[in-house]
Parts: sequence; structure tokens; C-alpha cells
Amino acid sequence: MSAASNYLENKVLDHILTATSFTAPAVRYLALFRNTSGNAADNLEAGTLTDEVSTAASSAYARQTVTFAAAVDGTSQTNQTVQFPPAGANWGTITHIAVMDGGTAGSGNVLFYGAVTTAKTIETGDTFQVSSGNLTVSLA
Repeated sequence: MSAASNYLENKVLDHILTATSFTAPAVRYLALFRNTSGNAADNLEAGTLTDEVSTAASSAYARQTVTFAAAVDGTSQTNQTVQFPPAGANWGTITHIAVMDGGTAGSGNVLFYGAVTTAKTIETGDTFQVSSGNLTVSLA
């Protein structure tokens, strides 16, 4: 995952080039997205969250906190496993993930986003997991 959202790109550029203050979020969350619009990557870059998994009470979906190790050579990896709860209803096919600064679905800003290596269909009772070290963010 190396795509920064327009929001984050602007914040970093303003911070470095115009000395505009930017405070990094204290907590970051991992969100799951389906390509139901056909434009998930473009939507995430623009900060549009229309493809996020449903948070209906029956679905049991909620964003999960995600932590990263210190960057080395422009790359940082997750340093803990991120485990989503078992789906209470079908979530559909997960095609994209995003690191967010808000913990509630539909809120906050997209920081980084990308397509998953292999799309995964989550049905009732299934879980979605990202093992420690398996999510990499890089600036290239």
C-alpha cells in the first residue's frame, strides 16, 4: 500500500513547504472496502467512503486499530496482527483497505489506501485478518 490520499498529500506538502501545522492522528484504524462502485481506488484517493463494508448492527463490522513499526528506507509495516470480528452477516468481497484517522465507519479521513493482493469474500461467520508485517506503507 503506497497510495496516499489527496487529503494526506496536501497536509504533508503544506506542513513541509509552508510550515502549516499538521498533527498526526493519535490512533489509526484499518477499514475494509468493496469495489461496489467500480471506482474504489479513485473514491479512496478523493476521500469518498461509499464502498466501505456496512456497519448494520447485524453485520458486526467495525474498523480496527492498526499500528506500525518505525519506518526504514521509506517503508513502514504493521507491527501487530489486525483481527476483525466474525461477520454477523455477509460483508461481500473485500477488494481494498484503507488506513483512516477516524474510528467510526463513514467518518474521518483516508490516509493511505490500496487494493488487497487477493480479494476475499466474507460471509457470515468469516473473519478478515492482516498478520503483523503483512501491511506495508511506503513513500516512493
